[in-house]
Amino acid sequence: MFEFHHDRDRYFEIQWLNARKYVIPFIERAHAVSSGMRVLEIGCGEGGVLKAFLEKGCTGVGVELDATRVVDANRLLEAPIDAGTIRIVSKDIYEVDLEHDLQGAFDIILLKDVIEHIHDQPRLIGWMKKFLKPDGSIFFGFPPWQMPFGGHQQICRSRVSRLPYIHLLPRPIYRAILKWKQEPVNDLMEIRDTGLSIEQFEKICRKQGYQITLSAHYLLNPIYEWKFGWKPRPQFSWLRAIPYFRNYLTTCVYYLIKPNKELV
Repeated sequence: MFEFHHDRDRYFEIQWLNARKYVIPFIERAHAVSSGMRVLEIGCGEGGVLKAFLEKGCTGVGVELDATRVVDANRLLEAPIDAGTIRIVSKDIYEVDLEHDLQGAFDIILLKDVIEHIHDQPRLIGWMKKFLKPDGSIFFGFPPWQMPFGGHQQICRSRVSRLPYIHLLPRPIYRAILKWKQEPVNDLMEIRDTGLSIEQFEKICRKQGYQITLSAHYLLNPIYEWKFGWKPRPQFSWLRAIPYFRNYLTTCVYYLIKPNKELV
């Protein structure tokens, strides 16, 4: 496991810096981010991404299921929480109530490194239309499942954390290795079950009545700038154009989608 995975304050800072330098500028290429906007982050963790939007004058709501991360979010965002500019909701996203828990619709919804962990992704993506204001947009950032560490094996404490593509081994073999190394078998197998490719994601969006307004594929994930000291690098255009194969060498994708008005 890399150091930043268990240093929650450092992870909060990394998410904040990455959102400020890369996520918000990406969104602003197609959707203005301005003072007074309401922003929802699903799977907000400690709230680092939301902090960057607060600096733009937005108000935010974060939904997070992991109670320990909610405790950290309340600590790290104590001042804006006390000021009423952000709220953290400790709940499963499928159990939230739009009016009671979220208190209305949003200009922007964020899912940063989250959609690949969620079961029944078509249901959630389709359902989120109810959370959007007219002309609202949804941002997704996630690693394609087939990329070198798409199984999130980097969270392991053994040498498995350093082995690219090991999550693509046949299911029984992968499970046996995780069990042998005393890794969190159930958690990692669940990630295997919910992993998402570029093609699957785009197909779900189209089927659920969205248009893709903006996308970016990265050979080197922008967040690696803080995790490893590597500068981000967009995917080669020729590789991005090859369906399926591109998943194996694309470490991150960003998408901005909005509902097709003709279908709403």
